[in-house]
Order: sequence, then structure tokens, then C-alpha cells
Amino acid sequence: MAARGALSWQWSRFGLGVLYAVPTIVVAPFDPAVALALSIGVLPAAVVGLPPRRRARAAIPFLGALVALGLLLGAALALVPVLAVLALALLSVGASMLAARGRAGQLALTLVLPLVGIGLSFPFSAATIAVAAAILAGSVYAWLVALLWPERSIGDGTPAAVPKGRAMVVYGVLLGAAAATAAAIGFALGLEHVGWATGAVLLVMRPVRGQLVLRSVGRATSVLVGALAAAGFAVLSPNGAMVGVAIGLTLGSLCAVQESRWYVAPAFTTFLVLTLLLSTSAEPPAARFLERTLETLLGIALALFFGALVPALLAMRRPEGAKVSE
Repeated sequence: MAARGALSWQWSRFGLGVLYAVPTIVVAPFDPAVALALSIGVLPAAVVGLPPRRRARAAIPFLGALVALGLLLGAALALVPVLAVLALALLSVGASMLAARGRAGQLALTLVLPLVGIGLSFPFSAATIAVAAAILAGSVYAWLVALLWPERSIGDGTPAAVPKGRAMVVYGVLLGAAAATAAAIGFALGLEHVGWATGAVLLVMRPVRGQLVLRSVGRATSVLVGALAAAGFAVLSPNGAMVGVAIGLTLGSLCAVQESRWYVAPAFTTFLVLTLLLSTSAEPPAARFLERTLETLLGIALALFFGALVPALLAMRRPEGAKVSE
């Protein structure tokens, strides 16, 4: 199997992403805010990618349902901050232990759990339930569109190895500590979007240190680029048609670069989320840009502290005999 390029582009996938965006492009000239909300609905399918076999693509609406439930769970937990902090710690340990057992557990750890953290930014209200419904509906629509794409060979690559046993329990405890700390800081400071730093922790932190560092750098850079693009776009005071074109280009590009080795997806998701917030908020673009960037950097810093520094300190304190026996 050929190695993935640092930044690859597939025009076929770009077309797939544009088709994902068709409903939002149609709605945008009449109500840009609704169009942007609809675009959030197909993000899980756009981020996860296109399974090689049509039969496997039935997982797209299933993943959409899990993402929607994770978002709602996070919004519900946010009603009681103390419970939210404790729940994140426990869920992190449980998801990490499940990840060592199979693909379903890995999806819970890398996809559903981060949405629980991001859900802390959403009030548990009719609007949030509507967003969850849009995600579910968008995933069903994305699945139907994905069925139009031809099948391809699966390839001979193997998924990244996941540590087993005690290592994943320790990782889960550290992940839970990082996520809980991010949430506690957000609630204590009264941040409007507690889920941004918390979500960054859960999306960046990995049990293998090399992956953690690469994802930290990639996410920080991508979020910065996406936030700058959203702020610049807002300065133009775009009309509905311009918003529709931007959504189509963003979703198309997100799908086109799915095979890239660099972690670039946050640039596109940040652009859509911030553009939605700026279209429904009176705050200036510069304020939203700083908010998104600084809170993401907070989450990345916590992920690096608990995911890289703390394990290194613990390894230094272990007796030499224990290190050799491993």
C-alpha cells in the first residue's frame, strides 16, 4: 500500500463533499444560519471518510447517531458542572478500556467521547436537540449519497496499534484527568464554550506519545488557519449565496484531503463552526477568533501535560527493575 502524502487531494472526493453540501447550498440564500447548521449534520460523514465497500457505508448513519447522542449527553451533563467533570473522568477510563478490545471501543474513544466534551458548550435546549437531529438527518443523507460512489479495494494497510491491558487503564486515567481539568477550568472561569478546550483534549490526546505530539501541532495549526479564514470571511459581510458557496467549497475540500497524513480536518470544521457562531452573534470576528484559538491551545497544553509530561515523570520514578521487566 502506497504511503499517504502529507497533504493529498482527490477530486472525486471533492465532488462527494459538494454533494453532501447540496441541501445547505439550496437553503443558504434564504437563511444562511440554518444552512450552516445543516452543514454540521454532514460533518461526521465528511470527517470519517468513505468506507471502501457499499455494505460498510451503512455505518455512516450509525456513527451519526452516536455523535448526536454524545452531543446530547454532553449538553445534559453541562447542566451540573460537578457531575460533568466527574463523568468525563469516568467515561475516559471506560472508553480507553473498551478501545483495547476492538474497533467499536476505538470509535467510542476517538469519536463519541470527544463529542461528549464538545457538547459541554451547548445548552440542553430545543436548539441543541435540533442540532442533534440535523446530525442524524445529515448522516442518513450522506449515506445515501455515498452509495452512489463506486467501491474500491480495501488495501493492505493495518490500523494503528492500540496498547493493551494496564497501559490503556493508565492512559484512560490520564485522559480523564486532562479532560476533567479542561472542563473544570472552563466552568470555573465561566467560559461560553467549555467544550472547545475539553474537545481539543479528547481529539488530540493519544496513548502513543508520537501521535500525541503530531496531532497537537496539527490541530493547533489547523484551528488557527480555520479561525483566521472564518474571521476574514465574516469581515466581508457575506450574503446567503456567498455562504452557500463557502459551505460547498469547505465540505468538498474536507472530503478531498481525507487521505492526507497531516491533521488538517480541524481547519475546515473550525471554519464552519465559527462562521455559524459569527452569523448568529453580535461579537466581533476578532473576539471569536481569539476565543477559539486560545481555548484550543489550552486543551492542547493539557493534553501534552497529561499525555506526555506526566507519563515521562512517572517512568523516571519507576525502579530500574520494573523498567527492565517490561
